[in-house]
Amino acid sequence: MTNPNRSTRFNAAGVPEHRGLYNPAYEHDSCGVGFVATLYAEPSHSIVEKGIRILVNLEHRGAIGGDKSTGDGAGILTRIPDTFFRLAGLSFSLPQRGDYAVGMAFLPSDPKLAEQCARTFERIAREEGHPVLGWRNVPHNETILGDLSRSTKPGIAQCFLDRGAAGTDAFERKLYVIRRLAEKEISARTDADCSQFYISSLSSKTLVYKGLLTGSQLPTFYPDLQEDLFASPFAIVHQRYSTNTLPTWHLAHPFRFIAHNGEINTLRGNINRMRGREPQMVSELFGEDLEKIKPALIETGSDSAILDNGLELLVMAGRSLPHAIMMMVPEAFGPKYQMSEDKRAFYEYHSAIMEPWDGPAAMVFTDGRYIGATLDRNGLRPARYTVTREGMIVLASETGVMDFHPDEIVQRGRLQPGKMLLLDLQQKRIVPDNEIKAKISRQKPYRHWVKDNRIEMRGLFAPPEILPEDPEVLLRQQHAFGYSEEDLRMIIAPMASQGQEAVGSMGDDAALAVLSDRPHLLYNYFKQLFAQVTNPPIDPLREELVMSLRAFVGREKNLLDETPAHYRMLKLPHPILTPEDMARLRMASHPDVVTREIDILFPAGGSGKALEAALKTVFVQAEKHVDEGATLLILTDRNTSRERAPIPALLATSGLHHHLIRRGLRTQAGIIVETGEAREVMHYALLVGYGANAICPYVAFSTVRAMAEGQLLERTMLPGDAVDAYIAAVKKGLLKILSKMGISTIRSYFGAQIFEAVGLGRDVIHRYFCGTASRIGGIGLDEMAAEANARHVRAWPAAGAPNRLLDPGGIYQIRVGGEKHLWPPEAIYKLQQAVRTDDYGVFKEFSAIINDHSRQRATLRSLFRFRKNEPVPIDEVEPVEKITPRFVTAAMSFGSISKEAHETIAVAMNRIGGRSNSGEGGEDPARYHPLPNGDSLRSKIKQVASGRFGVTIEYLVNADELQIKMAQGAKPGEGGQLPG
Repeated sequence: MTNPNRSTRFNAAGVPEHRGLYNPAYEHDSCGVGFVATLYAEPSHSIVEKGIRILVNLEHRGAIGGDKSTGDGAGILTRIPDTFFRLAGLSFSLPQRGDYAVGMAFLPSDPKLAEQCARTFERIAREEGHPVLGWRNVPHNETILGDLSRSTKPGIAQCFLDRGAAGTDAFERKLYVIRRLAEKEISARTDADCSQFYISSLSSKTLVYKGLLTGSQLPTFYPDLQEDLFASPFAIVHQRYSTNTLPTWHLAHPFRFIAHNGEINTLRGNINRMRGREPQMVSELFGEDLEKIKPALIETGSDSAILDNGLELLVMAGRSLPHAIMMMVPEAFGPKYQMSEDKRAFYEYHSAIMEPWDGPAAMVFTDGRYIGATLDRNGLRPARYTVTREGMIVLASETGVMDFHPDEIVQRGRLQPGKMLLLDLQQKRIVPDNEIKAKISRQKPYRHWVKDNRIEMRGLFAPPEILPEDPEVLLRQQHAFGYSEEDLRMIIAPMASQGQEAVGSMGDDAALAVLSDRPHLLYNYFKQLFAQVTNPPIDPLREELVMSLRAFVGREKNLLDETPAHYRMLKLPHPILTPEDMARLRMASHPDVVTREIDILFPAGGSGKALEAALKTVFVQAEKHVDEGATLLILTDRNTSRERAPIPALLATSGLHHHLIRRGLRTQAGIIVETGEAREVMHYALLVGYGANAICPYVAFSTVRAMAEGQLLERTMLPGDAVDAYIAAVKKGLLKILSKMGISTIRSYFGAQIFEAVGLGRDVIHRYFCGTASRIGGIGLDEMAAEANARHVRAWPAAGAPNRLLDPGGIYQIRVGGEKHLWPPEAIYKLQQAVRTDDYGVFKEFSAIINDHSRQRATLRSLFRFRKNEPVPIDEVEPVEKITPRFVTAAMSFGSISKEAHETIAVAMNRIGGRSNSGEGGEDPARYHPLPNGDSLRSKIKQVASGRFGVTIEYLVNADELQIKMAQGAKPGEGGQLPG
């Protein structure tokens, strides 16, 4: 963690504004988490002390700032200590235990603003029928704080609210409403910075103490926690490590229900889908109060805070805490898993209601009665537990957080992937995973609901045989959608022949789409994100069992209710539809499968204005169809003609997706994209990631059939078999892309927007790709229209038929008239000639070509120019001997380049005092010893990859620096090939 420069624009809470490459929306963390609870004993201060001991022992999992005193965040969640508060010298009387609530509030450090926020809260609580009894200033010792923590410290106070005549659950719901009303009203103020206002907890059951602290600082900062009367039967603790965030007081854990170690990789999609569901939400328990809590998710929070928001909504609306956890973080339940049919039906039913909040996660949770923990379906975060004879249960991110004599222990274990450890403090027992899930799975007839309401493609009317596309029509389509000879030969043919994507070598020196002189499909302006450091990727080959491409398409129902109708959606085994599938949908007579088509076309030759007008027409038509009862919207560019050019399918899909979210209609209909553009796996991933529920790539299928019939594939195949192989390749590719972000299900990937744009303008992002990072700006609708028109003209030239030859492409292999590359053929020739003839003059010709990036303009760095300043006197410059030790080479494994090249790089770097990198795979021990002439072949940097290939003690001790490679690349079928 770094101490931010205070000249940067921060709000009072210490959160920097979106500026330059930084965006607070992309904050995540990795942490230490745990709990201690007693089943049989009365609430005691010793449990709180034990919780703090766990926290201190997890401190190494947190981080400390540059001032050596500011932690990334630590906290504790306990039951409300009733006796402590009664003897705390309050200026008002407390009702009986359970008849009052305590709110832990962070207030602005400005006393005047703090008073205003407190009065606002009091007014709202009074209007909602639960007046504030009084306030208590929470004692705290700020002398222990670091500079950053002290500079952003809020005022800290506790408020006490009267329950009145409300029941316990109704009181908790009302407290939720009061908090949300206060948060919304205070955060909306524009006349003052009230960003420090935050309610850590507001409940009649639980209480949270937290802050921008280390674990050991927590009890010193909050003297309350050292008082003997501060008693609880449980304590949840959390030590935060901010991996790519700037820590703040309010983002410390625990939150109101959970403490979380992990990352929610699908957060943007979860947020978008919750926003889309809110207009259809109805709750008998909330009644008219439901509108007061919307939006339920506070998007300015961290991923863990937003996860807590979602869980809170489900619990407050009537589901039990374990039920809500099972919905949001389900275990894998595919057909290969052994589990009861009731439990499988429960998960399948709920998968149609809500997508998983997916990513590596160890989550501890409580509502005051239940306390428990669960892991994600892959078990990518550790959780170990110990049970003692006295009924004490300790769970934490690692063992050893508390010392027990072996005779005290009755059980040790680790939480299994997808499993739940649950304590019922009311019944005073541990509830086994199978028991709690069996009970919840049978509380409603989910198995019968799934069986009786399933809608599958095979149950729809079978259409007549689809005739193959006319070759002349197919040629025009290929031109119109930018197909190249290279696409057919290097992308589509291997997929249709082998059932998987072609494997290519690393490195891409083709020009970025935004810098290219040639028209590019919109997909090429996006780059996929991948899991890094605290967020491991998963292996789609060995972990396919926990992954799923199953999709549900149609009209979603009220999230806060459960009925048989909730499952009446079209169930697809994967999101790729064939023309035969599309015919079934168009002919369907099922009342829950009502399709309407919308052309995604604009006037050929039109400008960005024409493209914008066409998009507006698409949006208006979609709204009208949904209002009239359509459950499936088919966006199609099949009717492309001389007069009408296709709108980029990704633009139309994402634009409509976000438009319907803004209109509160997104969950009322699925979006199916029937497009001629999509043919690569990346295209399908982008369409799904930006809102498409299913895709029919009709030109790709026609192309595959034509290639099979023309014997243009790697082996003789029937057209139908080739199409099946192509779909199989797409499915494998989608699983691979999901796995790179640690995501297991396509339902979680839908709308998750796990991409960055490179070269799209802010206006386009704001209107059509909301929430996507585009850090450098770029093109707008005018350029998109021009690129679409350039492709359209090839299909419908002003005179005559289209060219019989497709564009050469040239992205993967350099072609005359093709895409420009950073390494042009003449540069490669000059390098080869220089090496063969040992001619330094030829080498200078080579380096002049390469160094002239302004001529290629293939990369962003090509656009930079060095500022010209006055020369610095040579005696003011560091000597060469001090500069060269800072030189390092990239990590290239021995197997990726030749022995000669690998050793030559090491010798060269050692001669100048720099550092070469061994790459993954180890290093020949013979290289650890100097050569007779004094040269050294030893790489100073040794890499340790997740596969630990070649890693030995000798290897490690012969390193000056160790480099840990978190995202292992060497897997069969991917970069860094493994034989077999």
